[in-house]
Amino acid sequence: MVKVVDFRVERGESVVDLVKKLGTTGFQGTHIQEAADVLKRMRDRDATVFLAFTANMMASGLRGVLTQMVEEGLVDAVITTGGSIDHDIIKSYKPYGLGDFNADDVKLHKQGINRIGNIMVPTRHYIFLDKWMQKIYGDMYKKKKVFTPTELNDQIGSVLLKGSFLAACHERGVPVFCPGLIDAAVGMHLFFFRQKHRDFIMDTAEDLHKLADIVYDAKETGGIILGGGISKHHLIGANLMRGGLDYAVYVTTASEYDGSLSGAHPKEAKSWGKIKEKGRTATIFGEATIVLPLIIAAAY
Repeated sequence: MVKVVDFRVERGESVVDLVKKLGTTGFQGTHIQEAADVLKRMRDRDATVFLAFTANMMASGLRGVLTQMVEEGLVDAVITTGGSIDHDIIKSYKPYGLGDFNADDVKLHKQGINRIGNIMVPTRHYIFLDKWMQKIYGDMYKKKKVFTPTELNDQIGSVLLKGSFLAACHERGVPVFCPGLIDAAVGMHLFFFRQKHRDFIMDTAEDLHKLADIVYDAKETGGIILGGGISKHHLIGANLMRGGLDYAVYVTTASEYDGSLSGAHPKEAKSWGKIKEKGRTATIFGEATIVLPLIIAAAY
C-alpha cells in the first residue's frame, strides 16, 4: 500500500515537483499524477495521440495551451465541436471579455453580449464571423463542390493568423475532425451560403474514412479527452474499429449516474471495446482550465 504523504508547498517550486507530491496526496491530486504518467507513457511508446475537447475550452484562455500542444507535436489528430472553429476564428481578430457567472443575462442580451460562463462575447463578433466565413466558403466553392470538415478546417487554418489553433494544425499537418460542425455558427453560415449554392455539399461521412485510416495505421493509440459529448464519443467510437484505445486520459465534471456518455468512466468504454481491456487510463474530476496545464507541464 502506498502511504498518504502530507506535503508543503515550497517557494519557487516547479509544477513537476508539485504534481509529484500530489501523487501521494489522495483524492483528485493523486489522479493528476496518474494522468501525467499515462501521458508520458503515450509519448514513450510513440502512440498516435488524439486530442478531443469541447468548444467552451476554445473560448477560454486554454486555447493557448491547446495550440501549444499542437505546435510542440504532442498530438497527431484533433476531434472537436463546430463551436471551437467559431471561437478560434473570432479570437484571432477580436477580444473576449471576462465577466461573472452571476451576471444579469437579460441585461446582457439587451446590450448585445453573449455569456459563456464568465466569458463575454459581443454579438458583433458573430457578425464579423459571418462575413469572414462567406469569403471562405466562396473561395472553396470555386475549387470544389464537395468538401469534408477536415478540408474546411485546413482551409481556414491556411489563411488564419499565426498563433491561432487552426493555423498551428495546418502548419503541423494535424487534421481537425468536426463530426457536428453544422451545429455551430460556421454551420449556420454554410446554411446561408447554400441558399444560392445548393450543390455545395459538406461530406462528414468521408472524414470517417480518414479517421479510420489514422486509427488502423497506428501502432498504439491514446486519447486526451477534455469534457464529453460528440468529441469524446467520436474518438472512442472510432477506436472501436481497432479493439479500443491503448491509453486514455479523461478530464470531466460530468456524473456517470444519469448514464450519459459525457459522464461515463473509462471502464464503461472497456465494456464496449472502445478502450482495450488492459488499456491504461486515468480520470480526473475537475475543470480543464485548471487541470490540463498541470498535467501537460508535469508530463512533457
